[in-house]
Amino acid sequence: MAGDEGFEIEVLKVEGKMNRRRIRSRVRVDADLSTLWKVLTDYDGLANFIPSLAVSQLLEKREKFARLYQVGEQNLALGLKFNAKGILECYEGDLEDIPFGRRRDIEFRMVEGDFQTFEGKWFIEQIDDESHKDGELLSEQEYRTTLSYVVEVEPKLWLPVRFLEGRLCREVKINLLCIRDEAQRIQRLQSEVFTSWEAADDLTD
Repeated sequence: MAGDEGFEIEVLKVEGKMNRRRIRSRVRVDADLSTLWKVLTDYDGLANFIPSLAVSQLLEKREKFARLYQVGEQNLALGLKFNAKGILECYEGDLEDIPFGRRRDIEFRMVEGDFQTFEGKWFIEQIDDESHKDGELLSEQEYRTTLSYVVEVEPKLWLPVRFLEGRLCREVKINLLCIRDEAQRIQRLQSEVFTSWEAADDLTD
């Protein structure tokens, strides 16, 4: 995994909910919105590159909707493991134009599982370079893309949330950095293919 440059996270108490926390985080990604979106919505493949996700299974898929079964797993001291499982419903937003760029999001909520509340949203925002508004693909282009994640989490009544805060923050950080690294890996491969095509075209001219 690459370093954690460009990563930010904060934990907030939720007013009126003593046992609930809101976690907000974001990371810069050197990949375009389309590539990052494909990584996020490869629901069956998420467990292949997120180490704390033991299972990610797509149960149902409709237009702009997905139902998932996921199992998170972390190693604890003395060889013990912490597991959390649940069924999540995901609602995929449309691509939106924003000032100087584009944005797309996925809302999610756990409808059955090991938490009283687990719901939030993924945001992807890409700031477009003014000099490339025509959509030209450049092999050396730098992408100004941000992946953000907001979640409200409340454990079952018998488990105080303060015991989970540190573990949840570590898991959120790992998840975002792994998604970033996977998107950047795919983007590099696409750039290499594009560069090869350019070189082949030059030889045939």
